[in-house]
Amino acid sequence: MASHRGVGVEVVDRWRPRSDRRFVARVVATTLAFARRPDLQVSVLLTGEAEIARLHGEFLDDPTATDVLSFPMDDGVDVVVSVERARREAKARGHTIKAELALYLVHGLLHACGYDDGNDADRARMRRAEQDVLHLLDLRVAPLE
Repeated sequence: MASHRGVGVEVVDRWRPRSDRRFVARVVATTLAFARRPDLQVSVLLTGEAEIARLHGEFLDDPTATDVLSFPMDDGVDVVVSVERARREAKARGHTIKAELALYLVHGLLHACGYDDGNDADRARMRRAEQDVLHLLDLRVAPLE
């Protein structure tokens, strides 16, 4: 289990090369502090597109690959991130893999903390929150829609 300033984060990394667990824990801790949910228990699965597509199909009836899935529960959240997608998108969008990976983690965690992106107003609020958290982490990504 990785931790950052008292935040417990379980990280399962099934992708190669492995991601920095301390970085993942720092992204989680910063996002939870921003969302005022510092005690939320978080489990992160870092994987590729085949596995995330399988999980997407199994739990959300959509068998396509995606960037991040978030499964809120009573006392925590499971977040699944496609590192494969993050690598490809980071290269295409001209920023670091760490920034793209952080964006996916932040997005999934914000969903678990009550943020939504189903309509224009909610999406704008989500995008502002994502950028605010990335700024706190001193990371930059190309603007999204």
